[in-house]
Amino acid sequence: MVEKILELFPVAIHDRDSERKNAVLLAVENRQPEVFEVLVKRNFMRDSVFSAVDNEGNSALHLAAMLRDTLPWHIPGHALQMQWEIKWYKYVKKSMPHHFFTHFNNHNMTPKEIFTENHGELVRKGGEWLNNTSSSCSVVAALIATVAFSSTASIPGSFNDKNGLPILEHATAFIIFAITSLIALCFSVTSLIMFLAILTSRHQEKDFHKELPNKLAWGLTTLFISIGSMLISFCAAHYLVLKDKLQHVAGPVYAVACLPIAFFAVAQFPLYLDLLRATSRKVPQRSYKVDL
Repeated sequence: MVEKILELFPVAIHDRDSERKNAVLLAVENRQPEVFEVLVKRNFMRDSVFSAVDNEGNSALHLAAMLRDTLPWHIPGHALQMQWEIKWYKYVKKSMPHHFFTHFNNHNMTPKEIFTENHGELVRKGGEWLNNTSSSCSVVAALIATVAFSSTASIPGSFNDKNGLPILEHATAFIIFAITSLIALCFSVTSLIMFLAILTSRHQEKDFHKELPNKLAWGLTTLFISIGSMLISFCAAHYLVLKDKLQHVAGPVYAVACLPIAFFAVAQFPLYLDLLRATSRKVPQRSYKVDL
């Protein structure tokens, strides 16, 4: 629609509202990436349009640095909100003339100063959200590491008296058990390290751009891998014990035993998908979903 309006009425790009904000300033202020991209791609009168300021001397970069009372992006978690705010600010900054980076508005503030002042509370809430998420996940990671370590030391079956090797070493289920228990141990320890790194982080403003979200993404990825490996290891080990007894009920028994940890994985998986979506996008995506 915006492209059609600009084709029919190209002078509309210069129209301003009562606060002397043109289309560029309004798109930035209201967090409209799609509209802003259309305006960036159209190179007509670029200098005059993108160099406009409102009646308070705010450029587009000043408005990108401001944060309203309501969170602008439809994505869960204050940390991911902060990440997308930083991405939005940097995206707008790339489209602005360089002399606007240190431009002062009527309140004698640069865009960077406004960004730091407006996002202080979001940084604090984002740090708390990351700490709470990392704490709960680190408990599960530590539990899996403990179980995986004990399972590697407790090999199912007896040993051969002649060579000291496990009697079941050639069984397929034993090989699966040995590999998956080692994977569970390695990845659970890695996950625990990632979550501890988040808990001990200083949670500075710049850390929310890449460092903290990437650590959380790696932590959740390795945690899910360790959970899956532990469940497979558990089933393989007990199959060796039950293969001659209760074979017909082994499946339901495994399913019931795996339910608690599986519920945790299912509960955290939507967060994992949102995290991947947030970190992979260079430009934040505005949602037009209306909450009723």
